[in-house]
Amino acid sequence: MSKKAIILIDDFYQDMEVWYPYYRLVEAGLDVQIVGKEANQTYRGKCGYPAVSHSAAKDVKGTDFDLVVIPGGWAPDKMRLCKEMVAIVKDAHDAGKVIASICHGGWMLASADILKGKTATSYIAIKDDVVNAGATYVDAEVHVDGNLVTSRKPDDLPAFMREILSLMGV
Repeated sequence: MSKKAIILIDDFYQDMEVWYPYYRLVEAGLDVQIVGKEANQTYRGKCGYPAVSHSAAKDVKGTDFDLVVIPGGWAPDKMRLCKEMVAIVKDAHDAGKVIASICHGGWMLASADILKGKTATSYIAIKDDVVNAGATYVDAEVHVDGNLVTSRKPDDLPAFMREILSLMGV
């Protein structure tokens, strides 16, 4: 049975931070779903690239997946307003699933209240949000703290995916 992953999505996602992980995870043999506020909805990235959600957040449980990926861009600021999306992250984290956040994805980690006592990185513009949510901030291309993988920006995607795939055992 293959491992399962979800990538959370909303409008103005950072295009590379969705599609690079998506295809690397598929290539590694994971069953990957894109989850938005609504199922079968087209969401557009910052560069306009479309992504169609497979599932609606209200129909998904974080505990049913091995990995949750939170891309950046401005999408996390919209995602954090959806209580079901926040619950996916919180429930998956509490169940010990791998949570991977890049760039502005740290906003979702803060809203899910899972940063207390953790060490994490993010895009520098949200450093204060990460620290105010209880984390120790590090400026690194990738940081792993238990089941939490964080990175700063698209340039960090190779290191981000290397750590995710290592934690996933693939």
